[in-house]
Amino acid sequence: MSDPYGPPPSDPQEPQGTPYGNQPYGQQPSGQQPYGTQPYNQQPYGQQPPGQPPYQQPYGGSGPSNPDERTWGGAAHWSALIGAFVALAFLGPLLVMLVKGNQSAYVRAQAVESLNFQLSILIYGIVSFVLAFVLIGFLLLPIVGLIWLVFTIIGSVKASNGELYRYPLTIRMVS
Repeated sequence: MSDPYGPPPSDPQEPQGTPYGNQPYGQQPSGQQPYGTQPYNQQPYGQQPPGQPPYQQPYGGSGPSNPDERTWGGAAHWSALIGAFVALAFLGPLLVMLVKGNQSAYVRAQAVESLNFQLSILIYGIVSFVLAFVLIGFLLLPIVGLIWLVFTIIGSVKASNGELYRYPLTIRMVS
């Protein structure tokens, strides 16, 4: 009978070598692939198998390729100003993203950025309204409104000129 506290008997199927935790620094345990190799004929990260269309990549370019994209990119921002008249400023960028977002990566990037900013400002406005009950919100509400107006106008002008614009103070909820 074997000792219950002693080392387990060796299995003839198991490769003989040093146990997993006892390799010298930088050496792989026996039977493992070295780091960075692709086992089982897998594609390296970020590469598509041959014959498949590439995934739509996020926009990383320097500007729109045509004036129509520039117009829709600007509309993603200034539509928030128009939507504010019905107290739902996030509807304009949302509509632009749904209508033209799949056709142009530039328009989608601008619409997502504007939508995230409008939703963030909505959250800030609700928090300021709640804080009005302790008198702090009366100071915060005009500041939030002024920040919304100034940054929305800046975003509209930049996007209409074909530049990417990232709003400050934005919670990135939509990607």
